[in-house]
Amino acid sequence: MVYIGRLAVAVAAFLTAAEASPIIQRPKNSTFSIQQISNPNYKRNGTRALQKAYAKYGITKGLVSVQSSVGGDVTATPESDDNEYLCPVTIGGQTLNLDFDSGSSDLWVFSTSTPSSEQQSHTIYNPAKSSTFKELNGFTWQISYGDGSGASGTVGTDTVTVGGLTVKNQAVELATAVSSEFVTDSANNGLLGLAWSNLNTVEPTQQQTFFANAGPQLQQNVFTADLRHDQPGSYDFGFIDTSKFQGNLNYVPVDNSQGFWQFTVDGYAVGDGATGGNSFSAIADTGTTLLLLDDNIVSDYYSQISSAQNSNSAGGFVFDCTEDVPDLTLQIGDYAAVVPGSLLNFSQNGDGTCFGGIQSDGGQGFAILGDVFLKAQFTVFDQGNVQLGFAPKA
Repeated sequence: MVYIGRLAVAVAAFLTAAEASPIIQRPKNSTFSIQQISNPNYKRNGTRALQKAYAKYGITKGLVSVQSSVGGDVTATPESDDNEYLCPVTIGGQTLNLDFDSGSSDLWVFSTSTPSSEQQSHTIYNPAKSSTFKELNGFTWQISYGDGSGASGTVGTDTVTVGGLTVKNQAVELATAVSSEFVTDSANNGLLGLAWSNLNTVEPTQQQTFFANAGPQLQQNVFTADLRHDQPGSYDFGFIDTSKFQGNLNYVPVDNSQGFWQFTVDGYAVGDGATGGNSFSAIADTGTTLLLLDDNIVSDYYSQISSAQNSNSAGGFVFDCTEDVPDLTLQIGDYAAVVPGSLLNFSQNGDGTCFGGIQSDGGQGFAILGDVFLKAQFTVFDQGNVQLGFAPKA
């Protein structure tokens, strides 16, 4: 009887999913671009950025109290450096600003199902205002981070438009519970995951990402990230804009078995030093701010900065803001990916020290190449050929 009951649930789930199979509303060979917009509420803070990354990947090393480390509520302390950027997405005729995240695979939003105490100033998706919304009965989702934060809720399908390309019956995850880390960022109304669909958290049946559904209808089954320092960047889907990079693209194969854009880095160099070190695995993550590397690389890098120290109060490496910091080069196949020192001086701590853009990956087995790295490279996420391409920015 138990087996029959489970079989019935599985069949019902299959039929529900089949009825809601995604439909592309634009002819094959489509292309489109998305310009990022500034998040006016974002305040640059290195400790907060590192804690967010550690929480996302369940890294417990170096976790500190963000409030105690900066002497107050970090969101109330204005910083004049980079902003965090978001992208407009239309769901059921309603436009919300979402975080494009190549390190996850859920499309989730604040909604009318979110408790009013957690909605605050967010733009809320209301399925009742959409003539195309369909609930997926019995489907749920949950994102849980290592520090206890996260979000969860119910699932439906709706018409989703990004940059003019429309996917009907796209899975949309409606938040019924959201932790304070998401609530306090009122300009960010959810997340659009751009990793592989096998990382999606929907149960009982994983759902395809927007990019997975749209990819076959694109001119090329790719998207590119041209992230920028001190200005909005852009994402292009379906084509590669050769005016945005110099020279040739350098491709490396991707291991997507864990759902990430994961690849091999063959070595590294600090400043003008020779390339050395062992090869290591890394992922390209537009949803993480910093560059997280193996402790040996981190120690080697900061040994070249005389004032650098691993600060217990800040939760990571800091150094005197007046000191010049070296570039870091990661050798990826035949490509030398240079991250300039100007990007690796991430934020001021308010006491004359600055927080480094390079920090420990917590020994989790792969490095995380976040926006600090991606702002220095033009990057192609090639879904069709399961590879990543890199080139210097134009």
